[in-house]
Amino acid sequence: MKRVLLSLFAAIVIAVPSFAATYDAAAKVQTVGPNLLTKNGIPSTNVKFTVVSGAVDNSSYSTNRVVNVSSADLAYAGNDNEVAAVVANELGHIISGHASRGKVVDLLQAVTETNITTNETATTLATSYKSAKEEKEADVIAANLMVTAGYNPLAIIVVLTKQTGAYWETIQGKPANADRAMSIYNYISYAYPEKVKAGYGCNEYKNFLTYANTVVADRKANKKLETKNTKEQTKAKKTSTSQIAKFKTRGGISGWDAAYGLLNTAN
Repeated sequence: MKRVLLSLFAAIVIAVPSFAATYDAAAKVQTVGPNLLTKNGIPSTNVKFTVVSGAVDNSSYSTNRVVNVSSADLAYAGNDNEVAAVVANELGHIISGHASRGKVVDLLQAVTETNITTNETATTLATSYKSAKEEKEADVIAANLMVTAGYNPLAIIVVLTKQTGAYWETIQGKPANADRAMSIYNYISYAYPEKVKAGYGCNEYKNFLTYANTVVADRKANKKLETKNTKEQTKAKKTSTSQIAKFKTRGGISGWDAAYGLLNTAN
C-alpha cells in the first residue's frame, strides 16, 4: 500500500507544472533605483525610473527627472546587486554629465556660430555618450553609490562578464568586457578592499578572477605599473566623490547641466 501511495504521489508531482518564480530585473528597478538615491542623500523627489529598449538617453534628467535604464543590460541582472549595478551606472553617467555635455557643445556652436572641434561630434556626445572612458568613469561612481546603499559593487563585474565577449577577447581567452571589468576591479580593490576579500558567489566572477589575478600579479611585479595604478585609483576616488557631493549640493544637477542652464538663460 505504501508503495502504491508513493507511486501515486510521485505521479502527481510530475504531472503538476512547476511555478517556480523567476527573477524580474525590470520590476526591481522601481525599488533599487530609489534606494540608490535615498541612501546616498541624492534628491529623489519626483524622480522616475523607466526601463527602455534601444539606446538610452538621459540628457534631459535635470528637467524631467527621468532615469532611463536599458532592458538589454538588465537581461544580465539576476539579483538586486546586479540590478543596482545597471541602474547605478546610468546614475553615474547622469552625475558626470556625460549626456549633457553634448547639449553644451551644441549651444556654444549655435551662439558663437563657430565649429567647435571635439574628439567626438556634438551629436555623438548627446546621443551616444557611452564611450569607453565615460563607461569607466560611470562605473567608479556606480561602485561608490552601490557600497553606500548596501549593494555589492562586484556585481558590476558580473553583469559585464555575463555578456557575449568581442571576437578579439574570445581568441585571447579574456572574459567579456575584460578591459572595463578590470578597470572597476582595480578601483574596488583600492577603495573597498573588504568587498574583494568577501568576494561574489557566482561562476562568472570566479572565471573573471582567473584572468584578473594574473593581470594583478604582473602589475605588482612592475613597480612603475603598480605606482601608476595607485595614482589612478586615488584620483578616481577623489574625482568621483567630488562629483557625487557637488551633484547633491546642486540639488541633482551635474556641472554640465548647470553650465547649460546658465548659457541657455544668457541667450
